[in-house]
Amino acid sequence: MPPSPLASPSTASERNRQLRRVALSGLLGTAVEFYDFLVYGTVAALVFGELFFPGADPAVGTIAAFGTFAAGYVARPLGGVLFGHFGDRLGRKSMLLLTMGLMGAASFLIGLLPTYDTIGVWAPVLLIILRVVQGIAIGGEWGGATLMVVEHAGERRRGLWSSFTQMGAPLGSLISAGVVALVVMLPEDEFAAWGWRVPFLLSVVLLGVGLFVRLKVVESPLFAEVKKEHAESRLPILDVLRRPRPVLLACCVGIGAFTAQSLLTSYLISYATGIGYARPQVLTALAVSAAVALVVLPCASALSDRVGRRPVVLAGALASAALAFPVLALVDSKSPGLLILAVVLGHGVAQSMMYGPLGALFSEMFGTRVRYTGASLGYQGATLIGAGFSPMIATSLVAGSGNGTPVALLLCGGSLITALTVCFVRETNRTSLAEAREHPTASHAQEISV
Repeated sequence: MPPSPLASPSTASERNRQLRRVALSGLLGTAVEFYDFLVYGTVAALVFGELFFPGADPAVGTIAAFGTFAAGYVARPLGGVLFGHFGDRLGRKSMLLLTMGLMGAASFLIGLLPTYDTIGVWAPVLLIILRVVQGIAIGGEWGGATLMVVEHAGERRRGLWSSFTQMGAPLGSLISAGVVALVVMLPEDEFAAWGWRVPFLLSVVLLGVGLFVRLKVVESPLFAEVKKEHAESRLPILDVLRRPRPVLLACCVGIGAFTAQSLLTSYLISYATGIGYARPQVLTALAVSAAVALVVLPCASALSDRVGRRPVVLAGALASAALAFPVLALVDSKSPGLLILAVVLGHGVAQSMMYGPLGALFSEMFGTRVRYTGASLGYQGATLIGAGFSPMIATSLVAGSGNGTPVALLLCGGSLITALTVCFVRETNRTSLAEAREHPTASHAQEISV
């Protein structure tokens, strides 16, 4: 008979095999989700203004396109609460299958969506609805995927193993940049007519691969124990919000990483092409940066297992703040080589150092009974504040000022918020997740204090 979905592997070799499978599932699943989510941001920067908001000033059209981009981020905390509730009540695995299916369906439908010229105002309305569905799906994905890895991993290497889920973001970005780079080689009229749809339609293939791997994993052993004892939280969100400090600190700690991610990926496409770079040059810079991030992320996460989460995140935040204006100067040089260097330094290195340890850190801040809800709410709140509105704000400020200084100020400000907040978070890399099972938000060793 097949094992129960709540069964825990009984032997060390089986546990190791399941850990590798869960890590691969987290990597592929999160890569699929971020591919779908980031393809939208890339295409929005390139053509959504003219296809879904025609007749507007180009800057206004870009702002409107990034407004729909922000809608996905607004929906992410809702997805974190919704899937967190059922993930803490019913289990991590079933929610992960559902989030992946939702994201794949929404992305495929965006690829089939008629434009404004065909159905008028219903085109942007439907686009926003599908973007919200994407946001809800990815809002529930990260928490479940990260917890599955962290709760299967041993006490000493949680950071390293959780980095597989974190690597899904640059891997998804790399795949999306590669696919978009191919379709933008089409003549401009063909890309606007049908080429932009191809990356969305291809998500069905990635969805199939991700679901195949994800179906083979077993439930988190820590949650299985909670389920066995019928100790699930009845309303996880209320248990989390009774002591809101961990969630608030998690939100603020993550702001720098997501501000950098948003400004140096999605917004960069619009800004760089606006000052004269060719689209393939910008996409090449993003692809190189994503490849560097795939190396830096596991290294930073493994280092956090040895020296602590706080020092690594703090070093990344300070580096990001210090590099904000030099990165802008490199981009403004209009040199393709210096553009690559700018994105690699700002995103591939500094942002990855901030982002890598967050999976383990956020998981360690909450007890097993509410971990899905708490970690998801903290993470998605950070994405909403740090990434959701940054491109739209940057576009508006740059249009008003006529230069890119606001971009550097936003990047520096977000990084300094992270640097300041992480000083108020107690180190968690040596705490026991098993001991946190009985506590609504954190164990005594995991208390977050000022």
